[in-house]
Amino acid sequence: MDESTLTRLADVIESRKGGDPERSYVARLLARAPDAILKKIGEEATETVMAAKDEAPERIVSECADLWFHCLVMLAHYGLRPEAVLAELERRAGTSGIEETAARAAVARELGEKG
Repeated sequence: MDESTLTRLADVIESRKGGDPERSYVARLLARAPDAILKKIGEEATETVMAAKDEAPERIVSECADLWFHCLVMLAHYGLRPEAVLAELERRAGTSGIEETAARAAVARELGEKG
């Protein structure tokens, strides 16, 4: 899957907004948003973890695909695109995860002192 795959899938999800919930799974999730979408993300994340714990490569891939799909539905619900997530990942590229976490903690402390 590359950026164009995510973009195409996001476009399909977007096209389901306002669709018939009886005929489209995505339309059904969007009609019941955000709770239905968030519940599915939680379920798929758990299933992904379980597949990884079982060391089942095919299930890991399948469950990750389900998780990513439902995250794309969530993004659409909130008016966001996968390109925004990819841009954030690109922004973080080359930055240590430890440094990134420390920087976020510093900002949170600063906001706490001002608030």
